[in-house]
Amino acid sequence: MTSAATLRLRHRAEQAASRMPPLQVAAERVAATVVQGVHGRRRVGQGDAFWQYRGYEFGDAATAIDWRQSARGQRLFVRQNEWEAAQSVWLWRDASTSMRWSSAPGIATKLDRAELLLVALASLLARAGERVALLGGGQRPVAGRFAVERITEQVASAGDAAGKGALDGLPNLEPLPRHARTVLMGDFLVPLPDLDAIVRRLAGAGLRGHLVQIVDPAEATLPFTGRVRFEGMEAEGQLLLSRVETVRDAYVQRMRDHTAGLGDIARAAGWTHIVHHTDQPPQSALLALFTALTQRVGP
Repeated sequence: MTSAATLRLRHRAEQAASRMPPLQVAAERVAATVVQGVHGRRRVGQGDAFWQYRGYEFGDAATAIDWRQSARGQRLFVRQNEWEAAQSVWLWRDASTSMRWSSAPGIATKLDRAELLLVALASLLARAGERVALLGGGQRPVAGRFAVERITEQVASAGDAAGKGALDGLPNLEPLPRHARTVLMGDFLVPLPDLDAIVRRLAGAGLRGHLVQIVDPAEATLPFTGRVRFEGMEAEGQLLLSRVETVRDAYVQRMRDHTAGLGDIARAAGWTHIVHHTDQPPQSALLALFTALTQRVGP
């Protein structure tokens, strides 16, 4: 027989779960599956070389305060070492209108999949002790469960700063710590030179990065036949084709060339490039991305 104490505990657990956003619930489920496929954790080397001072913030340990530096003014300062910068991961997803499209009711939109992967990745990184933040979110990276909850709230909010700043499908650049890492997720249906300029600037600032290209299956194969009217989602206008199958081969080749161009951009910067189709399970992309992020830096 179930005890009263057990029933009360179960009730409290169900209440806590009901308050968790659906996005976080789904992301945690995906992350839990991937954890089973991760054997060990190859951390970035934790050197103690001094990097910079930063202002003390709520949540910093008192032992992290540099009292000598703080005594020179009226603020408290924390001595930040290089390994702390290297362990910060900045996440971004394209929230532009084109990401809100799906070719079939049973297939997730590109934005839904990007946000699922982003929050699931944040969960995996938090479990591994990494400090994470949303690029454009206006807050410093933090570790632990609070980081996941904060990122979930930001990506689920229609008015979050990252969404409003990504209307053109490209991230807004901001100063980031040298040796940090960044993950950019989107369909990247943008001019390659524009994306290349952003990646070069980030790489030139010392950031290692990863591009996650999210593609709807119809975007990859153009499976339509007959007379089809295409309407742009970002003011591109309309295109009417009487026999869409006549342009399929040329279209598919152009998509392949575009994807190859994204891979070239990533390799030139020393980054990685992952292609994920929304009709495929998210776990494989998440595992590949997490593995790339946790590879040891240097020899």
